[in-house]
Amino acid sequence: MSDSKPIALDAMGGDHAPHEIVAGAVHAVRERGLPVVLVGSPRVLYEALADHDATREIPIVRAEEALAMDEGALASLRRPRSSIAIADHLVRRGDACAVVSAGSTAGIVATGRLRLKAQQGVLRPAIAVALPTLPHPTLLLDAGANAEVKPEMLVQFAHLGSAYAELAFDISKPRVGLLTIGSEPEKGTKLIKRAHELLHASAGIDFTGNVEGYDLLNGVADVIVTDGFTGNVALKTMEGAVRYAFQQLKETMSDTAAARLGAFLQRSRIRDLHRRLDAEAHGGAVLLGLNGTVVIAHGSSRAQGISAACQLAADLAAGGIVTRIGERIATTQRANKRR
Repeated sequence: MSDSKPIALDAMGGDHAPHEIVAGAVHAVRERGLPVVLVGSPRVLYEALADHDATREIPIVRAEEALAMDEGALASLRRPRSSIAIADHLVRRGDACAVVSAGSTAGIVATGRLRLKAQQGVLRPAIAVALPTLPHPTLLLDAGANAEVKPEMLVQFAHLGSAYAELAFDISKPRVGLLTIGSEPEKGTKLIKRAHELLHASAGIDFTGNVEGYDLLNGVADVIVTDGFTGNVALKTMEGAVRYAFQQLKETMSDTAAARLGAFLQRSRIRDLHRRLDAEAHGGAVLLGLNGTVVIAHGSSRAQGISAACQLAADLAAGGIVTRIGERIATTQRANKRR
């Protein structure tokens, strides 16, 4: 196992907490070699670890409170000793390298902003999600942290996403697109039109112009920016469409003997496609712009998804994502002052 700082895993957040979260932690430790510390109720977590004979492998940090999946942003104020708050505190204190949680997205965002604070110069943190495009994923942000934004925030989202794409996907000059209803510069609301102007004039951003909804999975941009309301609707629409398509495919492949034979012969390719489109396989979303690495796993994540989220968090923390964002924002501010 690595001697680096552990990942603070919120063991009480998620639809299947704590048992699937603990199982994911065990997988991350044993199969990926990642150091993990579980945050939550010691009694409950000790029993869950005992089921895997892992009580001596993974430490526990006490947190008697937990945010329910249906609790919103205000819960972070009502529950200052929640498992996600304690996990954030471990990162802020330097005892953990990153936070992973499958809990309430609103709670995670609000608690992160309260406990870790936004990086200097960052107007609003944003949620970045990797879409399963080829040859590498496309980042969509904001995917739900900020329902209402200003044009300047969309420009910053472009910088946050570009820093992520450079680190995670080794793209030297990420192409940035602005999500709207048409490719022409004049298409969209006043917010979008102004954001288009600012992005076009921004140093350090390779702005390729507007993109539409059907471009999200076409790989026409490496980073796509939008407000959190639009981004969240777009993301969940895609997830629903993928689930529907695979359900229809499954039913079609079982209709006749010939279809079942064809499915058998193509089973490896079908598995590969399913794996590529599976949201859990990508580890989850990343809350960018805070003084700490925060990964938001899907609320319905099982053990494999939690393990993948821990790997994503470890990779981003090791790559210095917070430092990269800080340097990019500082460079942008200096450039703006010289104008």
